[in-house]
Amino acid sequence: MDFSKTTEQSSLYNNLENMSAEDLLTHINNEDKKVALAVEKSKPQILALVEQIVTKLKKGGRIFYMGAGTSGRLGVLDASECPPTFGVPHELVVGLIAGGDTAIRKAVENAEDNTTQGWLDLQAHDISTNDVVIGIAASGTTPYVLGALQTANENNIVTGCITMNENSPLHLIAQFPIVSVVGPEFVTGSSRMKAGTAQKLILNMISTTTMILLGKVKGNKMVDMKLSNSKLIDRANRMVVDNLKVSYEEASLLLEKYGNVRNVIENRKK
Repeated sequence: MDFSKTTEQSSLYNNLENMSAEDLLTHINNEDKKVALAVEKSKPQILALVEQIVTKLKKGGRIFYMGAGTSGRLGVLDASECPPTFGVPHELVVGLIAGGDTAIRKAVENAEDNTTQGWLDLQAHDISTNDVVIGIAASGTTPYVLGALQTANENNIVTGCITMNENSPLHLIAQFPIVSVVGPEFVTGSSRMKAGTAQKLILNMISTTTMILLGKVKGNKMVDMKLSNSKLIDRANRMVVDNLKVSYEEASLLLEKYGNVRNVIENRKK
């Protein structure tokens, strides 16, 4: 099958250094507008992967995001936001990045070129057939990700991917691929831009839909969120006030007693 790296194609714009700040911002915004439409076309693929994830998580499985550079950081970001948002264990959604945690802030030379380290990183978490491994790579060619998914396939582990290049190696290796073709970047090859935005949108869709289907949201509220700061405590208090029609002070006492919004509501309605 033909494989063309649209993520490496030349920008639709040239002589960027001669543009005004206003023109630069306008053109970047115009390119960004294309991203959501590209993601929309991938919705059937996203649905297929989410259905697999929900099935596995109901059996005690986990999600593993894997990537390098921007792609890896976005996976780590989505994974790290699931526990405070939905009250799930940190081990339920795991973000792995080539080069380890150091690479979250600072690039680690050649880490993404290692074809065996990805699987070793998964083994360190006792990966099993209950789990789902999702490779994230705008190019669809990252060796760290490809090696991990190939070995996961060989071990009967469900694999998915998020990539921006159709018929890329990653697209062809993943059992449940998500391909969102966003086109050339405003700055040629800078996949932290449109590609990164698309990846973030897709990750939001995957994790949020999964958690809702697992019962981690009630109505439209994050009733299982961890009360880890004053903003979230205030939000929880207001949820309890609205749901149980009690005073703010009583809501605060109930949250201290039961720990989160769901427990308050369930115990008061018994």
